[in-house]
Amino acid sequence: MKKQPNIIAIDGPAASGKSTLAQKLADKLGYLYLDTGVMYRAVTLAALEKGCDISDEAAVTALSKAVAIDVRPASVNDGRMYDVWLNNEDATWKIREAGVEANVSQVSAYSGVRQAMTEQQRQIGKRGKMVMAGRDIGTVVFPDAELKIYLEASLEVRARRRYTELCQRGEKPSFEDIVSNLRSRDQIDSGRAVAPLKPAGDAIIIDTDDMDQQQVFDKMMSLLE
Repeated sequence: MKKQPNIIAIDGPAASGKSTLAQKLADKLGYLYLDTGVMYRAVTLAALEKGCDISDEAAVTALSKAVAIDVRPASVNDGRMYDVWLNNEDATWKIREAGVEANVSQVSAYSGVRQAMTEQQRQIGKRGKMVMAGRDIGTVVFPDAELKIYLEASLEVRARRRYTELCQRGEKPSFEDIVSNLRSRDQIDSGRAVAPLKPAGDAIIIDTDDMDQQQVFDKMMSLLE
């Protein structure tokens, strides 16, 4: 295997498999893993718990600069890939709740919030040897990352994967609601003025519609060899 990149950026739309695959890749390489989406989810959760109007950009932005968010190795064997701490409280599963899911794209579209989170992500990235997953890692956060991967998948395939994931966690989701939510998030993520979702010009695009998780992982590993 050739010299490994210091930063590996993995971007893609919601439910494209970024988190699971980035975690698996980091484990294989002995790298640190950061799913940047959890930071926006944590800000969204903080805003909801504080009773902050999600549509009040100034208030949400101010909150994003004040909250303490940390991502640590998993401390509980309950299916989590990491711990997410919000103001010194374990919020790992709370940030996956429906209310957060429905509002996170709007929160992450705010330029001030993105700036606050990007600064934190860059600080973490300075540690090196990192796999970072998100929507603007290769385009904004680390445009100089040595390896950039963009995962693509159709809306229907992503919705089916998310539905299966939620069912496996014991939830009883509505497939139609998942499709609607993902479609809305795609529109917000791709249409926002600041750091819209798109592949970096030098990203390697992997269409995962007809690939299982292991096949996508094998493709990623082949890019490193």
